[in-house]
Amino acid sequence: MAEIHVTASAVIPAPPSIVYGLIADYRRGHPSILPPEYFQNLQVHAGGIGAGTRITFQMRVLGQTHHFFARISEPEPGRRLVERYPETGMVTTFKVDPEGAGKRSRVTITTAYTKAGLAGWFERLVAPRFLRTVYAAELGLLELEATARMAGTTVAEYTEASSRGQASRAAAG
Repeated sequence: MAEIHVTASAVIPAPPSIVYGLIADYRRGHPSILPPEYFQNLQVHAGGIGAGTRITFQMRVLGQTHHFFARISEPEPGRRLVERYPETGMVTTFKVDPEGAGKRSRVTITTAYTKAGLAGWFERLVAPRFLRTVYAAELGLLELEATARMAGTTVAEYTEASSRGQASRAAAG
């Protein structure tokens, strides 16, 4: 049986309360950090924020669409959130640690599961690279969302304002 364990981490320039709040909010926050090229149709079936939430979604993996059901728990509310996928045995953990006197957050996403047979052997070769790519995109969107929230605006407004600022600095320079 192949054991698959994938981790990705990034420092987000926002306090843990904002970052964790985005991750734990499956109605608004979490959908905004899911890269649309991989994730579709996130639906909340119970709860919506943190522990007790139940979700389904679709994920595009190597050209195929897979359907997932997850139960959410919070072993350490405000710091660690866990998605358990009972049908596959897969577990994904989001861990948020403060850095820089609480002004930044180190976010670590870890997925672990086992898979038997030839499929397990293949996934052990392919899944780590694929999931690291997915998590890099997810962490990038998390940074964008958290930064926009700190600025009190939407991502679109924040991106447009940043672009205008860069354009005016370039014209002045």
